[in-house]
Amino acid sequence: MMNARVESLVEQARVLTVEERVAALDALQERVAPPDAAWEAAWAAEAGDRLAAYERGEIEAEDFDVVMERLRQTYLAR
Repeated sequence: MMNARVESLVEQARVLTVEERVAALDALQERVAPPDAAWEAAWAAEAGDRLAAYERGEIEAEDFDVVMERLRQTYLAR
């Protein structure tokens, strides 16, 4: 159950634009779980490696919508 302060904050968020809500969520996320520079660097390196492998033709990409539909069928059907 939310306390009055949290309920008030949620009500205020309802009138924000989508962009403002995203900015607010990002700010809250940073307060709850501050960014980890080591993790971000490791993920950036991994993403770079995957892109390079894709560009070399070593891996194939899948359409986002197709993947999401497959995940919905797998996990929401339970």
